[in-house]
Parts: sequence; C-alpha cells; structure tokens
Amino acid sequence: MRLIKPAVFGSAILGILASPAMAAMTASTTTELNLRTGPGPQYEVAAVLPADAELDVQGCLEAADWCEVSYDGTSGWAYAAYMTTPVENEPVVIYENARTLEVETVTYEDDSDAVMGGAAGGAWGAAAGALLVGGPLAAATGAVIGLGLGANAEVEEKTVTYIRENPVEPVYLTGEVAKGAGIPQEVEIYTVPESNYAYVNVNRMPVVVDPESRRIVQVIR
Repeated sequence: MRLIKPAVFGSAILGILASPAMAAMTASTTTELNLRTGPGPQYEVAAVLPADAELDVQGCLEAADWCEVSYDGTSGWAYAAYMTTPVENEPVVIYENARTLEVETVTYEDDSDAVMGGAAGGAWGAAAGALLVGGPLAAATGAVIGLGLGANAEVEEKTVTYIRENPVEPVYLTGEVAKGAGIPQEVEIYTVPESNYAYVNVNRMPVVVDPESRRIVQVIR
C-alpha cells in the first residue's frame, strides 16, 4: 500500500525539467529489471521488465532508490538506478537526479504477504553490503564498466546447468540484482569448473559473475 505525500523533491535546476513537476513521468529501463511487490530486494518479483521497457512512474521513495511504476498493466516497484527519463533528448538517471526532476514522493506501508518469506525477511537486518551500480554513465547507457568478458557475452548452457545443480547459500545485499551490478569484494564468489565464470546466490537469485570485474553477467531465473 502506498500513501502519496503532497510534497515533491526540492526545486528544479533551471532548464532541467522537460515537463511540469506534477505531470506523469515516463522512464526507460537500462537493463532487464525486476518489478517487485514492494520497494526492496526482499520483496517478491511480480514480473521481469525487459531492457528499454517504457514505464509510467507514479513516484519514488524519499531516498529515491525505489520507484512505484506500472508497465503493460502491471504495477510494482523498480530500482531507480536502472531507470532513466529523457531531459532535452538525453537520458537522465532518476536515482541521481530525483530532486532536480521533482519526482513525486511516495511512502510504503510494509505488507508481510509481499515479502519473500520469513527467512529472507529476517536476514535483511544483517545485509552483507550493497550491490554496486556501474556508475551514472553505465546506468544511463546500459553499458557495463569493467566487464572483461563483455556486456553481451553469452554464457554456455553447461555453466548455467552447473550453477543450478550446485546451489550455494544466499548472501543478502541491498540494491537490485541486475546484469552489470557489481558484487562487493567481501562477498565470496564460487568458481565454475572448466569455465571463465564464477557464481554466487544474491538475495536468493543465482547469478553468473565475471570473476575479474566481479560484475553480474547473467541472472539465472
């Protein structure tokens, strides 16, 4: 459940707004992105948004990290670091520019039915760290900084099969599990035999990782 506040983020910098402050905002995803039932990785995934999906943005939390959005008739919450909105025909990352974009502020009342489960919910008080976003340029363009194997590298099916058949305990991190996100150095990653990749279970989602850059190459769903 959300409660809309009448206030908006700050004052706009002259010339940055492409439309009136309270007008509906549209945004695009820069990568395949989870649409969740609540504002956080501990909530269930309601749908998976494709890269370059066009969303309607109802508003964002005060911290501007999660936004309430709708896509193709489905409403939910998406991570703002992987969402851009056009300003003067240039993509602007919502998370880093919420104040100047005057994004509407919304709040969220926790609904226990939306959380992934008691085990996951209880673990979030001791999150091991945060997933790293590839910087504003990476978020805006969909590029992945430092991904040695290439953003479009194709992971072999035998690698995916090995990861599925050899599950590891999950580590809980704030942020969103998405292609290009970085795994913090303090988190252990696991080698895949006869492969150039490693893997880890982040927030109960197995992910393929480039061990050199420690960035996610693929989310296994």
